[in-house]
Amino acid sequence: MDDRRLIAEVEARRADLVALTQDLVRIPTLNPPGRNYRALCDMLAARLAPRFEVELVRAHGAPGDCEAYPRWNLIARRKGARDGDCVHFNSHHDVVEVGHGWTRDPFGAEVEGDRLYGRGACDMKGGLAASVIAAEAFLAVCPDFAGSIEISATADEESGGFGGVAYLAGQGRFAHVQHVLIPEPLHKDRICLGHRGVWWAEVETQGRIAHGSMPFLGDSAIRHMGALLAEIEERLYPLLARRTTAMPVTPEGARQSTLNINSIHGGEPEPEPGYTGLPAPCVADRCRIVIDRRFLIEEDLDEVKAELRALAQRLAEARPGFAFEIRDLFEVRPTLTDREAPVVRSTAAAIERVLARQAEYVVSPGTYDQKHIDRIGKLKNCIAYGPGLLHLAHQPDEWVGIADMLDSAKVMALVLADLLAPR
Repeated sequence: MDDRRLIAEVEARRADLVALTQDLVRIPTLNPPGRNYRALCDMLAARLAPRFEVELVRAHGAPGDCEAYPRWNLIARRKGARDGDCVHFNSHHDVVEVGHGWTRDPFGAEVEGDRLYGRGACDMKGGLAASVIAAEAFLAVCPDFAGSIEISATADEESGGFGGVAYLAGQGRFAHVQHVLIPEPLHKDRICLGHRGVWWAEVETQGRIAHGSMPFLGDSAIRHMGALLAEIEERLYPLLARRTTAMPVTPEGARQSTLNINSIHGGEPEPEPGYTGLPAPCVADRCRIVIDRRFLIEEDLDEVKAELRALAQRLAEARPGFAFEIRDLFEVRPTLTDREAPVVRSTAAAIERVLARQAEYVVSPGTYDQKHIDRIGKLKNCIAYGPGLLHLAHQPDEWVGIADMLDSAKVMALVLADLLAPR
């Protein structure tokens, strides 16, 4: 196949790429709670149906799935002229809340210069649009390819992916797939090979309720939590800062183990909106934090859990009345695709062809849907590659570069040519 002809075919679809991205951004697929998933899937299905077999799959029974907010996913498949490998482009269609600080309509999909603005433009509707344009351009140039092409638009990646890729992988939807590209916004010259591990847990300290004017008759769970937080600050944080990884995690600060305190709550519940009274005078008998521990491929998950428990146990033995409970919420082990995997080699060669520079290999500080393709789908030949700058994700005035989308679409099209229509 003539690479120049394929690149020119993608280039000719620039206006279509912009229009498709705008159409996607203008559908506010907010998660939580999971709004407008079906509307986006229907729009994309209408776009793809002339060239692909399209199926809509609802993740019945998945976390968050309900009649008000059903978890809809789209899978489109195009079979080639003969047998061969299957290349699958997977993008999540959900976006996070808008937040404050916008100077533009978050769902207006405005274009100014080379930038297309809107919630989800970068993360990752620009990548979804680029994969569609890449596939359509490839089909126009090479209709007699071998194998098959799949494009999926899946739910709930922003809240763990359980109503999307995890559900599909559990149904065996990746069993026939050989190569997966996830167009997350890692920049057009980077190949993301995997991610660090994560352990979320809720830690609760326990006390005894009493009247706030006589706190000596109770036992404050908040004070116990304060003691635990001091132990974490003085002992655990310095320990984590000394642990580094050989994985090429970006940004640089994520090449060490990290711990974030996601939330803290102690005492009586927050009052309902509109309540204007004062709180009751009580000693808090419960205090809870949620921790987000990101760990390295060199660390063992059981040891990660044990070191926090050891800190709490040390306090239980030294501090009168200290009682605690640790509850697992979510855990994912690190994953790393080999640089010699076929999809990595093909993408690296395509980047060099389009951008005239070598690809940079990176690892994500946080997880994304590769974790489900690896853990449930049992497929290691998976990377993240797509347009956009990671630091713009979830920000006000989020944007994606049009030139970056176009270049990424060229790279994806060349990957299809290398894997499905080799010379």
